[in-house]
Amino acid sequence: MLSIGSLCLSLRTPPKPLKPSKTPKPIRKLYATKAMAGSNPKKFSTFEFRDLMETFAVDVKRAENRPLNVPLIAPFTIASSRLDKVENVAIRIELSDGCVGWGEAPILPFVTAEDQSTAMIKAREACELLKNSSSMKLGLVLERVSEILPGHEFASVRAGVEMALIDAVAKSINVPLWILFGGASDSITTDITIPIVSSAEAAELASKYQKQGFQTLKLKVGKNLRKDIEVLQAIRVVHPDCLFILDANEGYKPEEAIEVLEELHKMGVTPILFEQPVHRDDWEGLGHVTHIAKGKYGVSVAADESCRSLVDAKRIIKGNLADVINIKLAKVGVVGGLEIIEEARTSGLDLMIGGMVETRLAMGFAGHLAAGFGCFKFIDLDTPLLLSEDPVLEGYEVSGAVYKFTDAQGHAGFLDWDNVLCESHYHPDNVKRMTNWTKHWERELKLSEQFGIQYVTLLLNGQIAERKLHFRKKMKKPVLHLQIAIYD
Repeated sequence: MLSIGSLCLSLRTPPKPLKPSKTPKPIRKLYATKAMAGSNPKKFSTFEFRDLMETFAVDVKRAENRPLNVPLIAPFTIASSRLDKVENVAIRIELSDGCVGWGEAPILPFVTAEDQSTAMIKAREACELLKNSSSMKLGLVLERVSEILPGHEFASVRAGVEMALIDAVAKSINVPLWILFGGASDSITTDITIPIVSSAEAAELASKYQKQGFQTLKLKVGKNLRKDIEVLQAIRVVHPDCLFILDANEGYKPEEAIEVLEELHKMGVTPILFEQPVHRDDWEGLGHVTHIAKGKYGVSVAADESCRSLVDAKRIIKGNLADVINIKLAKVGVVGGLEIIEEARTSGLDLMIGGMVETRLAMGFAGHLAAGFGCFKFIDLDTPLLLSEDPVLEGYEVSGAVYKFTDAQGHAGFLDWDNVLCESHYHPDNVKRMTNWTKHWERELKLSEQFGIQYVTLLLNGQIAERKLHFRKKMKKPVLHLQIAIYD
């Protein structure tokens, strides 16, 4: 077995002895690879991911986070929340060898614990920690990140930072992420989601997705039992051969969840999966629905919101409370996800991988992980297809429901950082400027409500500042709000 040092000359020895890492050993032996110089890029030599965690010295040169705001094609409504636009956080980490890693902290109201402003603050704290730390082993770096971004409360931000670190490291050793995570496959096939909409809208979407090659539809339910059944009936008319996943997002009571399965049984429909039918804390109800769903209707039940930590996963496994665990990196982080994967595989529980509403940064990372492991029975990584814009350059190739990962280093996708709004509008130094600019543009442009959203580009002291202007209709006088991005 080749040592990591012999594979990557850019690895650096820490300037002083490190204290023994408290980081637990990785939960399974994952095999990463390094392209041999001058060889076909598909030929890789292997080493253990365990060695990477314990030997690779991470030396961060730059670390920064910015808001990542992307419009949706249509509002995304589930039982527990509604999203009109994506307001996530992007993270960029550059190592001393010049390798850059990218991460994304997804924000979904009432699902993730963080909102965007909180995520920005915590991501900035993590970036400052990384910039001000001396060279240390990857395992210790990830431990430090988990200390300042602990538990479910900051899981989404932690995941974004972990993604960026691991992506940068993968590039430093010249391997794709899917190889780093085991290399089982270089492609995945995803389902696609139909949010809570009318029967007519659902049928239209189902017809469109059928033409695009999607065979598995994930249907959001849980707000109105009768309407849920009507939507299912409408979809069956236009896409009779599709496979169904039902996702209630905690929306049903146990008896309602069983009633839905009974109604579908009468229609001759058997979902391949029933995801989170009851409230996340209703452990007894989850176990009851799982028992009835599998025993009477042959339907597997997945725990999603109920599994937000390794402790939750162990409880589900011990109590036979679900047949499947849905791993979302924004719920548990990357390292936490790896721990749950091992626990579930050891117990024989099936796995699903999903996400919040994310761009191809976070979804791509999860896709690499799913392809590399090759152990996920259900793959739900579709939300980039629901966005009206794609801010990610390059990355995986999309052909209908199939994502194909290349031999490019790391994630392979990246952002045009200069065109991503920076966080300067959160900085206290900008408060006075914002007030002055607000008054100036109200006076100079004489804007009124009819303008809606407008963008103004200014030159100020040799720097470019982009302002996003919008108004509150209920105000007697239009109020100008500025979102500032000053680029060096």
